[in-house]
Amino acid sequence: MRQSTFWLCFWPLLGLVCISFHLWLIFAGLVPNLVTRPIHMALALPWVMLWRPPGQNASPINWLLCIAGMVACAWVALNQNDLGDQYGSLDGILQMLMSIILLVMVIIMAKRAVGWPLPCIAVLMLLYGLFGNFIPGEFGHLGMPLDSFMGTLTITEGGIWGSLTGVSVTIVAIFVIFGAMLNAGQAGSGFMNVAAAFAGRLTGGAAKVSVLSSALFGSISGSASANVASTGAITLPAMRRLGYPRSLAGAVEAVASSGGQIMPPLMGAGAFVMVELTGVPYEGIMLAALPAALLYFIAVWVGINAFARRYDLPQLPAHERPDTRTVIITTGFFAIPFTVLLYGMFGLNYTPQYAACLAVIAAALLLLTDDHFKVEPRQVLSRLCNAAETSGRQIAMIASIILCASIIIGVLGMTGLGVKITSVILSGSGGLLWPAILLTALTCLLLGMEVPTTAAYVICVSVAGPALTQLGLELLQTHLFVFWFALLSTITPPVCGAVFIAAGMVEENWLKVAWKAMALGVGLYLIPLGMISTPGLIDLAASPVSAVIAMIKVGVAITAISYGIIAPGTWVKRLALVVFGSFVLLYPLA
Repeated sequence: MRQSTFWLCFWPLLGLVCISFHLWLIFAGLVPNLVTRPIHMALALPWVMLWRPPGQNASPINWLLCIAGMVACAWVALNQNDLGDQYGSLDGILQMLMSIILLVMVIIMAKRAVGWPLPCIAVLMLLYGLFGNFIPGEFGHLGMPLDSFMGTLTITEGGIWGSLTGVSVTIVAIFVIFGAMLNAGQAGSGFMNVAAAFAGRLTGGAAKVSVLSSALFGSISGSASANVASTGAITLPAMRRLGYPRSLAGAVEAVASSGGQIMPPLMGAGAFVMVELTGVPYEGIMLAALPAALLYFIAVWVGINAFARRYDLPQLPAHERPDTRTVIITTGFFAIPFTVLLYGMFGLNYTPQYAACLAVIAAALLLLTDDHFKVEPRQVLSRLCNAAETSGRQIAMIASIILCASIIIGVLGMTGLGVKITSVILSGSGGLLWPAILLTALTCLLLGMEVPTTAAYVICVSVAGPALTQLGLELLQTHLFVFWFALLSTITPPVCGAVFIAAGMVEENWLKVAWKAMALGVGLYLIPLGMISTPGLIDLAASPVSAVIAMIKVGVAITAISYGIIAPGTWVKRLALVVFGSFVLLYPLA
């Protein structure tokens, strides 16, 4: 009992430490990167290595590994001045041992957080860096001293402490905390109530409630799986009660939830990584992504209308729709923090992370009450503990992914392998843009099946991005295209995480859910192609008129294709719609 009580207190307190550290960094000013980034990893280690569901305990080996990793992180932070003078070259056995411990722990963290595929790629890259000089031909490299190779990865800002980890420390963590604060309070109820009030009375209303609530919730969670599990717990039973086919109900939730990572204002970790890789301010990324994200959900909406013609889908019953007072009150629980965030960025010109800190404070204050304006100390404490624990776990998961991806990016840069892969893509496409785009799309799909979206995007854009920009694409156009295609695996067999979860919740064969999900989510496959054929789609900030025209063009194309794939009719009519839509989508605007 005492041990159980200890852990019940320990994890919220550790979560509070994580929150305090990352918020403090935003207000503290300049702190050396070789201090903040190792501490970031050290705070993540207990969540990955020691956290277990109630009733389970971490093994002694996990404790030993966690302590070893934290000691190595502390060693870097405490000796950052001396290590900076070594210019990436290790000095002595102790430093080599610390370097090995850090790399091993990063790989173990990634394995514990997201499974084997990503760390396996990292291990292969390490082996390539160590032994690639023995590979004949253009894919070999000249080799480098072991102390320099290991040192660059572990005591400089060129490996696991690189710019990607910096994004995790200073931006991603803040927005994760923001999302956790919202989710711990009444914001989720607000999303559901707004969606039900707006779309519940429409044909196929329960499905459209799922689309809107998932778009709203996903914009702060950035995780398709978390989105399905949370909003699906409410929307899936509602759809089943109204007679929706199980496969369709699961498909609607999986597809709607997959759009959260492309829906501003938060968009998950990938958007913040994109800021670092492109140099485009976060506001610019958000505005560029908005038209395409809206089109995605419009495409899902259109698909539901097409399915409604086939299955006669009813609206949400009146007694299941919230009253106006409830909608207004619960809306405030997410509208106030979002207003603070957007006003801070666009009204006061604060950095996104500084504005997010203010929004975190607003969201934390709202945890003090509920939709009945009652202040119950136990409920308040429960919400705060939930927010703290969720923040710590999610920060640790993202840190594990980004630290491991940083190994891959570091080796690509040191060995020149990224440039060599780029040349292969250029030669394989014959120097033509569309073949290179299709090759990149296939690479994103395959890689996304094995590693999380953010890691898939980072790896793909590092190896294929330069080829696409050499063939004429703008930098941001390239990154958004790759980022969208890295999402394909959420609904595309054989590995489709959102589909698996939704299928389990509705107790349906996952393949049936996947086929309907691919039909409903056709925008996920086609809108990135629209970004290429119609660049104005991502040019909302510079040319709003062009962006609107591009939205209409791509929207008409996707509507035609969706109805051709889903709606009942003769095969000639459906084929004509698909051909017409494809022509409109790919034909460039003058």
